Amino acid sequence: MSVALKCISPVDGTLYAVREALSLEAARQAVAKAHAGQAHWAARPLPERINLVQAAVDIIGQQNDDIVPELAWQMGRPVRYGGEFGGFQERASFMADIAPRSLAPIAIEDSNKFQRYIKRVPHGAVLVIAPWNYPFMTAINAVAPALIAGNVVLLKHATQTIVVGERLAEAFHQAGVPPDVFQNLYLDHATTGQLIADKSFGFVNFTGSVVGGRAIEQAAAGSFTGLGLELGGKDPGYVMHDADVELAAETLIDGAMFNSGQCCCGIERIYVADTLFEKFIEKAVSIVNGYRLGNPLDPDTTLGPMAHERFSALVRAQTDDAVSRGARALIDPAAFPANNGAYLMPQILIDVDHTMPVMREESFGPVVGIMKVKDDAEAIRLMNDSDYGLTAALWTRDLDRATLVADQLETGTVFMNRCDYLDPALCWTGCKDTGRGGSLSEIGFHNLTRPKSYHMKKGG
Repeated sequence: MSVALKCISPVDGTLYAVREALSLEAARQAVAKAHAGQAHWAARPLPERINLVQAAVDIIGQQNDDIVPELAWQMGRPVRYGGEFGGFQERASFMADIAPRSLAPIAIEDSNKFQRYIKRVPHGAVLVIAPWNYPFMTAINAVAPALIAGNVVLLKHATQTIVVGERLAEAFHQAGVPPDVFQNLYLDHATTGQLIADKSFGFVNFTGSVVGGRAIEQAAAGSFTGLGLELGGKDPGYVMHDADVELAAETLIDGAMFNSGQCCCGIERIYVADTLFEKFIEKAVSIVNGYRLGNPLDPDTTLGPMAHERFSALVRAQTDDAVSRGARALIDPAAFPANNGAYLMPQILIDVDHTMPVMREESFGPVVGIMKVKDDAEAIRLMNDSDYGLTAALWTRDLDRATLVADQLETGTVFMNRCDYLDPALCWTGCKDTGRGGSLSEIGFHNLTRPKSYHMKKGG
């Protein structure tokens, strides 16, 4: 029996798109088709592969006016923000620029006796499982470097943004990437797991939940398939005694609330030096009270619905639980009359502590808990008191102090005086339950290829 993959729009609860998932047999045929075309694709000159990927990126840019409202219908981001093309292009272009250097052989010796070097060769077939929250940018993190490195790519996009996979496939094919080299597949969880267990792929790149990451690890057990897993997060911000408190509040609250809090590296908990706490809270509340929650297709809307009612239900439950344990909610619901269903008002909580799930478990919504701290040692202890480790944001005028604190944090990326940004020149990685591996940067190319050593003795 076939499985219907349904995208229910958070805008009005209607069925926006439905696609039939491939049967296991059809999915295996798609994998076989990909493997058959991989050697020819890898044999193409690197500049040619780069040019084809860049051409596909340009085509997506030409479609942006149509893509922006599509995204609003699928996952709720307001149209006023203009979509994802800026970051999408930045990441793909950077990876294209560094590819010749990152993929170049490492020369060890070229003498009259020996030629020794290490090549980076493609894994073969790469499965990219992309999420709905930034469906273009997260997909391109793996798709562009995987193709540039000579892999074939099979994309399984989140059902909530299922049209994005179609857009990407059409653009890459229109640019000249062969259909067997880049395929958009409609897959259910069972078929995906079986393909991984079948050793169908040399590498699997997944962005999503911890539960999803564990399922992929279990499916891959014993197959020796390479995995890149970016999973949950509970990213902290720390405002030190010498920080620019106004700028810190503006940036951290935006980092907590933008995209209705549905950002991989969104700020979910904030620790503020005791001397700045009251001023920070005052500024934070004024910022949030200026938001407008509503239909994302309205250009005046600054905060759209969450992608699905079950996501908003989780955040409501965490918030109610915190209040029942003594937390104080500072944002008046009367200011957000649209607060219903997938439409969730933003909230700031104080008098919170780490016994509350809202400070421990991933929220992925527009709520943030803020705690007062007395010094760096307390802030470090609290920031590290988490099962996750994706990013942490430090606010101070003292670079040496920030570096000292950063060295003690269990996280993948540390920001100073900024947050919620993915720099393609730096490895995007995490630790603890946030996952394993790393994308983008030169290290991203290393993860999407394997080293192959050549030890050639001359003269026979």
